Amino acid sequence: MTTRLGILSFAHMHAFSYATCLKSLPGVELVGIADDDPSRAQKMAREFETSFFGSAEALLDEGLDGVIVCAENAKHRSLVELAAPRTAHILCEKPIATTIKGAQAMIDVCAAHGAKLQIAFPVRFAPPVQQLKQTLDGGALGRIYCVKTTNRGLLPGDWFTDSALAGGGAVMDHTVHVIDLLRWFWATEVTEVYAEIGYDLLHPGLGIDDAGLLSFTLATGVYGTLDTSWSRPESYPTWGDVKIEVVGEGGTARLDAFNQTISVASDETGRTRLIGWGSDMDLGLIRDFLEMIATGRDPSITGYDGLKALEVALGAYLSAGRGQPVPLPLEDEG
Repeated sequence: MTTRLGILSFAHMHAFSYATCLKSLPGVELVGIADDDPSRAQKMAREFETSFFGSAEALLDEGLDGVIVCAENAKHRSLVELAAPRTAHILCEKPIATTIKGAQAMIDVCAAHGAKLQIAFPVRFAPPVQQLKQTLDGGALGRIYCVKTTNRGLLPGDWFTDSALAGGGAVMDHTVHVIDLLRWFWATEVTEVYAEIGYDLLHPGLGIDDAGLLSFTLATGVYGTLDTSWSRPESYPTWGDVKIEVVGEGGTARLDAFNQTISVASDETGRTRLIGWGSDMDLGLIRDFLEMIATGRDPSITGYDGLKALEVALGAYLSAGRGQPVPLPLEDEG
């Protein structure tokens, strides 16, 4: 039986990877692409040999088994609200939304219509991350004292630097991935966050935050830090990193989620680049989404997971503005 899927917007760069994954898998049909930028959608429809739809409604009327939402962050809510009555399965790019209110509205509309909402946190499917999860579950490190984490990268440009569309800059972009991993590792929540955030610090004239350092406490008592900066120059050999160091009474563990690479020096590109050769975490995410559709189980990464990761990013902005730690959960968003 063929699983029929559509993609709503190619605004986010991950849409290209997800479409590539869909086209590589048997028993999956990419029915079409809809986007509020017709030229972008038409180009991608040709690239992936599928149909262009002039509106999200037209694509959703095709009786799809599910959709993948890859619009700008601020547009996630409207597209999920549009999709929930029309399809049973939705994979939404991170962050789930730009506000807690928006995230909760998405969760509520999906629940009201019986649609299953999964949030795209593909780093959970990286083999090094899964190995660390197994190590922690096995108790090899004993009591955990602290974690040091990073999610640094290149300046993405385009709408990522438009606060109205992105909801924030580097802190919004990169906080949620790592926080989702920590919540997953220990089935716990962040109870307090303090942040120092820089605007135009690394990229003068950018007009949005491009550097951030978060300090946080988990309900388990674990203390942690997270560097979320867009600190990598254009000449950097890869887009960025996700690294985690865990310190426990039984030892330490260090994770580099993107260490399956080969160094390639090319005159064509004018620089050395790190090219991935190993497992594809995006493919792991897509396979997990398809398994949910096939088996009828609940999402492995829920809308609530998306909301709680977003809450830490929003708490970081509040903390930086107030110059003091902010307790979580948030009573308001400012």
